[in-house]
Amino acid sequence: MSGQDVTVVVDPSVPEEVAWSLRSNAQLLARIRRGLTPERELDDGSLPQGLALAGAVGLVLLDLAFFAAGLVPLVILTTGAILLLLLSRSLSAMKPDYEEPEGQGDLIQQARWYDGRYYLREDFDAEALSLLARTQRAINSVLGSHVNAEGLLDDVRNSVMLPQQEWEIARLLAKLSALRAEHNELIADGIAPEVAKAVQPLERALLNSEAAVAARVEALERYAGHVAEAERAYHAHGQIEELRARLPRYEELVAESGADGFAVPEISRLSEDADRLERALRRSVSSAHEAFRYLDG
Repeated sequence: MSGQDVTVVVDPSVPEEVAWSLRSNAQLLARIRRGLTPERELDDGSLPQGLALAGAVGLVLLDLAFFAAGLVPLVILTTGAILLLLLSRSLSAMKPDYEEPEGQGDLIQQARWYDGRYYLREDFDAEALSLLARTQRAINSVLGSHVNAEGLLDDVRNSVMLPQQEWEIARLLAKLSALRAEHNELIADGIAPEVAKAVQPLERALLNSEAAVAARVEALERYAGHVAEAERAYHAHGQIEELRARLPRYEELVAESGADGFAVPEISRLSEDADRLERALRRSVSSAHEAFRYLDG
């Protein structure tokens, strides 16, 4: 997952239905952030009512002047223009003031109500996006694993703690990005020598904070690595179990064909392989649990 693939991060305390809606509408949320409101946009070619009325009055006066001057053709033209203008306003008035896409109004309300409880890609600078992408990749790999779905890990705690970790990391990264942007803007045009010394502690604070968040991300990645090992052992163990279940058919074939003396010794070792992978799976799961406890603090 690259920074481009980072998804909306939502506070875990937000209702799941609302959280799903927010995560599914990143682009629209960005537009709302930039000021999209459910107000009519004059994109249908119609004129504002006041301007249309002023134009109609002007045409009427011009029509009367042409009539007084005996310019009948021009009278006909201006009368037609008046009728067209009035017809245009009538048709425009029949349209609803605002035609919003399905569900957009609800999303705008949700975005405003839960403002501050979700983060978009725009809230992070490049360095923060990279860390957030690593965070989401690690969490998704754990929650999407078979060993988690089968309950070999603490799936309940995973479903609660990992989203909370994602939110906390995102919150810190957003704050770090904002402070870093302000700092870079401050020093963009250069700083006086006497100010440089005062700036150094602030720059160290930014670097140390980023390092602390990176350490949390690395802890998540270590946990995801242990889970990946357990996942590989889980699949290998399942395959060996399937082979062991078929072993009697192989043994029967060997006996019936009179090939007992040429039987491949490895066939009889399937049970040993299965036991070995069973132990490997248990060790992997145990390692994942240890990593989880460290992550949980």
